[in-house]
Amino acid sequence: MISFLLERTAPLPPAEAWRRLTEWPRHGDAVPLTRVFVATAPPSRTGTVVVARSGLGPLGFDDRMEITVWQPPGADTPGRCRLEKRGRVVLGWAEIEVLPGPGGRARVRWHEELGVRFLPRLFDPLLERTARAVFGRAVNRLLRTA
Repeated sequence: MISFLLERTAPLPPAEAWRRLTEWPRHGDAVPLTRVFVATAPPSRTGTVVVARSGLGPLGFDDRMEITVWQPPGADTPGRCRLEKRGRVVLGWAEIEVLPGPGGRARVRWHEELGVRFLPRLFDPLLERTARAVFGRAVNRLLRTA
């Protein structure tokens, strides 16, 4: 298992940053070779199941996640979402926090613990570099585009 933290400041109000980061199907546009769909009825809340399908055609796997914490940001309170990874291949969790920042801007923290079943620990440094790059670009893209 690896753990990493990404932090960003976006020129958006916290509520808009939250909306962009928690529109789950948009994550598929931001992560290569991935489609994301919500397997439960909207709106997102505790218990919502999100599935990221990664791969090409039949050569792929599902990263099934369940929202275990859902606290949208308020006027002066941060937003927090925790997804527990419950798939057969990808393990761990991700937490997204959106906090009020200076000048009405949003501060975003994406903290993730990630493991791939059957991948030896020897590959953890490569997994961490790859995850930081992929998720860092995804967060940037999600915040940049409406």
